[in-house]
Amino acid sequence: MKWNRLTILFGTWLAMAVSLQGQEADRQLEVFFQRHLENQFRSQPLSATQLGDHRFDHLLDDVSAPARSRQMARVRETLAALDKDIPRTQLSRNALVDFEIFRQELVRSLWLMENTRPFEEDPRVYNDYINDSIYLLLAQSTQPRETNVANSILRMRKIPKIIGIAQATLKNPPRVLVETAIRQNRGAIAFYEKDIYPLAGDSPQLGQLRAAASPIVSRLKEYQEFLQNELLNRAKGDWRVGKEKFNQKLILTLDAGMNADQVLADAEAEFQRVNRDLYVLARQVWSRYFPKSLLPTDDEEGRRKTISEVLNAIGNEHGKPEDLIRDAQASVSKIKTFIQQNDLLTLPNPDRCKIIEMPEFKRGNSIAYLESAPPLDPSAGTFYAISPPPADWDATRVTSFLQEYNRHMLQILTIHEAYPGHYVQLEYSNRARSLIRKILQSGVFIEGWAVYTEQTMLDQGYGDGDIALRLSQLKFYLRAVANAILDHKMHCTEMTDEEALKFLTEGAFQSEGEASLKIIRSKQSSVQLSTYFVGRMALYRLRQQFQKELGAKFNLGRFHETVLSQGSVPPRFLPELVRRELALENVR
Repeated sequence: MKWNRLTILFGTWLAMAVSLQGQEADRQLEVFFQRHLENQFRSQPLSATQLGDHRFDHLLDDVSAPARSRQMARVRETLAALDKDIPRTQLSRNALVDFEIFRQELVRSLWLMENTRPFEEDPRVYNDYINDSIYLLLAQSTQPRETNVANSILRMRKIPKIIGIAQATLKNPPRVLVETAIRQNRGAIAFYEKDIYPLAGDSPQLGQLRAAASPIVSRLKEYQEFLQNELLNRAKGDWRVGKEKFNQKLILTLDAGMNADQVLADAEAEFQRVNRDLYVLARQVWSRYFPKSLLPTDDEEGRRKTISEVLNAIGNEHGKPEDLIRDAQASVSKIKTFIQQNDLLTLPNPDRCKIIEMPEFKRGNSIAYLESAPPLDPSAGTFYAISPPPADWDATRVTSFLQEYNRHMLQILTIHEAYPGHYVQLEYSNRARSLIRKILQSGVFIEGWAVYTEQTMLDQGYGDGDIALRLSQLKFYLRAVANAILDHKMHCTEMTDEEALKFLTEGAFQSEGEASLKIIRSKQSSVQLSTYFVGRMALYRLRQQFQKELGAKFNLGRFHETVLSQGSVPPRFLPELVRRELALENVR
């Protein structure tokens, strides 16, 4: 009996010692990461601003080749020090997940620095320094207006140097990247000519701001001449990254335990499934839209025609181009009410999401984006930005655009970008307990969650079974699946623009205008287009797994909140993290 008591006491002491050791190791990791962030922010002030640390808002990055070489050396040294200085085996399980996220980000960043040359090949990378460095201060920062205007003035004085480095560094970029940079630079000129002043407001520093902006307008116009008349003429670079690099980048970026061939096979199987679902639904409403026409024959061509013509008819149910933002705003109240009444999750309170017209300098090849409050300044505003049809489009192209983003599709887009998609998820992410998880966010999780919510909302009854809405949701989801296939085939094979256009228009039922923009986007990035599909499949399968395991005890709202409370983590960590959290909830 005495021996048993000694054994118990020894076991208790040992557990306490291990716990204290783990707490000390966890603290070491936190301090190490904070020191890393401090070094990063000092050398990359725009990164600090983007993440919500405003101590360096008056400074701008040195993007010269020597500075970029020093940055690569710092990442390499940080990776070596992380492995050497942090006692990995002593970390708690939660901290070990943070360690692996941090290490993976360093490995990925180093690989990108060693294997890609964006500053030499992609003029768009300079736009963040030219535009966002000022826009974020005036539009989003929670610092006093006078402080933001003063910092903007100081930062603007450094922009001509950035432009000079761009002109000296850009060599032989792919033509498609230069064409987008030309359009975006026109927006930058307009920003500094007029759009900056409403953002600054009625400030006593307005005169100083004008004095700082005027030379930038002149310099940007010179830069526009360089882009159009010099760089575009020698823009003959290859946008394809090749199969080997694509696979390496995909493995490092997705961090999902899948290689490029596995993602492609998964996407191609899902592509066929979604097409089957589209046909079943399109056949049901054929007579509603074409009451005097026979249903096309039930063969491959007939099924494609059925889906295509029904989707085209649904597309005609759209608003006016000038009402696009107003129509999106009108859908928000209905969507939020549904989420609350059906307890899908707890919505952020207060709601800081504003729907705005996309600034011209940010317009590229997508209709919308979500600019979330940064993790280190979470009370800042969030913008759900929507791009209207460009003013120089003819009537036919505008109509095609509005058919693609009809009143049904606009609801799906708002679910994806805002409620309960990106806005809600990133608000939860900003509350994560771990600083590492707040800062090092997984794009696969972020995009996957937004796509996952589209089907989930309709599955739970949003839209009251409206088949037109469901068809729109399936068409939108088919984009995500097609994105992954297009991403792979454009960079790993010799797929031509014509082949890609046929795949997107005939196979994925996209309008020619939408498909053309997606082809351009596929050339301007690699791997990112795969994140939507891979993330959605991971989250959907996780939900199915827990629903089966818990049976009648499964609560969808609490499951969603538990998933989101982990932060924007790579999906491979979610099964363990969610299971542990749900187990703790049951104990409580």
